[in-house]
Amino acid sequence: MRLAELSDRSGVPIPTIKYYLRERLLPSGRRLSATQAEYDEGHLRRLRLVRALIQVGRMPVATAREVLEAVDDDGLDPHARLGAAVWAIPHGTEPDEDDPATDTARRAADALLEQLGWTFGAEVGAQSPAYRMVVSGIATMVRLGYPCDVGQLLPYARSAAELAVADLDLVEGYEPGEEQVEAAVALTVLYEPVLLGLRRLAQAEESNRRFG
Repeated sequence: MRLAELSDRSGVPIPTIKYYLRERLLPSGRRLSATQAEYDEGHLRRLRLVRALIQVGRMPVATAREVLEAVDDDGLDPHARLGAAVWAIPHGTEPDEDDPATDTARRAADALLEQLGWTFGAEVGAQSPAYRMVVSGIATMVRLGYPCDVGQLLPYARSAAELAVADLDLVEGYEPGEEQVEAAVALTVLYEPVLLGLRRLAQAEESNRRFG
């Protein structure tokens, strides 16, 4: 297909596609002349992935390029490819290492992972942005005096484990490679507001059952 058709089918404006080509997020098309090139279904799939990374995942261009390099690395297994993409999604506030509450929070997070038997999370530790996000959140609760010991965090972690099974079941429904990475990024970002809304609806139902 020509550039105009690629733009029509992908929903990405031509100037944006040209920008992605310049930034090496999208491979060059097959050159037909000095001013024209031809594109195929592979370009269309890559455009969907780029949009998922940049528009849905809100990644900087340089970060998206690193994720795409991981996607194209045949030496990486699917776990590493999905991890490269999901870890690159913005994860919020980093722990304040000058705050004494951070040490308390880190101990609680480590004890929680051990209790759950989450060996991968324990191995990567602070390399994981999700781990750092958990530490930062627990530290805030420590500072404000809210309950956050392992026993109080376990029900939330176990619910998250069940959600992870559902997440990966959805991802596995896509073709391995680019489609799975795109799905992992999109579903992680798009489901989070749904999960938050469902939690609040569930709280309202439980409040009505108890107090209404």
